[in-house]
This record gives sequence, C-alpha cells and structure tokens, in this order.
Amino acid sequence: MEKGRVEAFSDGVLAIIITIMVLEIKVPHGDNFTDLIPLIPIILSYVLSFIYIGIYWNNHHHMMQTVKKVKGNILWANLHLLFWLSLIPFVTGWMGENNFSSKPMALYGLVLLMAAIAYFILQNQIIKSQGEDSILAKAIGKDFKGKISPILYLIGIGLSFINSIFGGIIFILVALIWLIPDKRIEKSLK
Repeated sequence: MEKGRVEAFSDGVLAIIITIMVLEIKVPHGDNFTDLIPLIPIILSYVLSFIYIGIYWNNHHHMMQTVKKVKGNILWANLHLLFWLSLIPFVTGWMGENNFSSKPMALYGLVLLMAAIAYFILQNQIIKSQGEDSILAKAIGKDFKGKISPILYLIGIGLSFINSIFGGIIFILVALIWLIPDKRIEKSLK
C-alpha cells in the first residue's frame, strides 16, 4: 500500500479530533468578557490539547516521509496511535470541566502516555519494515525525547494525585520539549 492513504486517513482523524475539541467549548450566555471567566479552564485545556495534536500531526508527517511502503503492521500501529489520540477530546473536556482536578488530570496524563507508547510502537514498526539502516532509524538515533517523555508522563500522573497543578506542569513541560523543532528527520531526508 502507498503511504498517501495512511497519511490522508491520519490527517482526517486528527482534523476531526480538533473539531470535536473546539465544539466542546460552549458559548456563554452573555455579552460581557466576565462571562468568559468560567470558560478559562476549558479554553486552557483545549489549548494544551491542540498543541499536543499539532505535535503529533507534525511528527507523524515527518515520520511518514521516511516510509517507502506501508505494510499491515504499520497500518495497525498507526490505528493504535489514532485510537489513543481520539480519546484526547474526552479527557480534555473532563479535565477542563472539572477545573483540572486530580482524577481527570491523571487520566489525561494516562492518555498522553498511551499515545506516546503507541507512537513509539509505530516508529519501531516503520524501522522494522524499512530496515535498521533506514532513514528513520538513522534520524532518531538514541531518541532522547522519545524515551524521556513516557517517564515524565508517569511522573505527571503520579503528581496529579498529590496536586493536579504539578501534574499539569509536567504535561506542559513535555509539550514544550516537543515544541522545540526536531530537525532530525528533515536533515536525514536532504
């Protein structure tokens, strides 16, 4: 199978995820800026999740540029990733509606952790399919960010039960780590 179908399907799913998240933000019944104050946690959770979806979209795009042929193992690994990402609107809504309380924050972290694991599995299935000396294998190298992220998610999940703000700080930190442009794959494709 050509990779274009996988990319198009993944792009569509991610676009729907963003659409669902933004539709969950309810318009206030009032015309004053103070009417927006109760929406601040919901909007903040949306912004964080939008950033995460954007990070996954960007990295998925770069990773798929290294793929020559898509096999069944890559299709299933990609669906596994999309499954976890499709839960982000639910946990985003629950977290925002409950003012970042501990259990919603911990579940948010768990979904982020599972998405990171799913991405790692997809990445490894691509390398397995394309070979150890493939563009992707060479580009990711030791993959520090990919290895530290799940550890930080676990710490964030644990901290969420102590103080949800600490968990949230960790989840923001991981997003910031990935927001720094990662040029490994782009350099390898030149």
